[in-house]
Amino acid sequence: MNNSAGNTVRLLWAGLRALLVLTIVCGVIYPLAVTGVAQGILPGKANGSEIKSGGKVVGSELIGQRYDLPLKKGEETAAPDLKWFQPRPSNGLGTNSVNTQYKLILSGATNRSGDNKDLIDWVTAAKAAVVKDNSVPGHPVSPSDVPADAVTSSGSGLDPAISPQYAQIQVRRVAERNHLGVDQVEKLVEQHTDGRILGFVGEPQVNVLQLNIALKELVNGG
Repeated sequence: MNNSAGNTVRLLWAGLRALLVLTIVCGVIYPLAVTGVAQGILPGKANGSEIKSGGKVVGSELIGQRYDLPLKKGEETAAPDLKWFQPRPSNGLGTNSVNTQYKLILSGATNRSGDNKDLIDWVTAAKAAVVKDNSVPGHPVSPSDVPADAVTSSGSGLDPAISPQYAQIQVRRVAERNHLGVDQVEKLVEQHTDGRILGFVGEPQVNVLQLNIALKELVNGG
């Protein structure tokens, strides 16, 4: 019994030492080493790809956000503030949709099939809203010009970018609302359009937050 008890104690002590060593190596040393390397090589990405404006962090280049008017009493969803470029929808378009405010905890797709009636109704309503919101006197938007990303969310529902086509149909509305020349706003879109990676991977895109920051600076004379 004494030998058995001694063996048990030795095994427990060996296991405890292994636990302590692995905890220090894997839970302290390794994370600190990885963090140090990341901060030294890619500090911006390691810190969440933060975007700053006026010296303050206003978002991340990886996560989209809404540009809405203040929510009025009795409203379930706020109306978009049309002086800003608008992002693509975030996971659903109706008031009962999964994620309408780019909330990280609700990231995910709507998981509705292409022939789902709710999805069809949402997309139809979204296209009508895009046409209405972006049509200005003398320059109506044709429903056929509305790109898919203007009426559908990304797989995560958090996409920070829109297509150059969606940005372009918003140009005249943004210019009118901010009392700017159309050519000025078109130039902003062009400056903030990222091409395909390596010239052939992915599609051109426009980061909405970065574009709106540049728009704000232009409006304020910055």
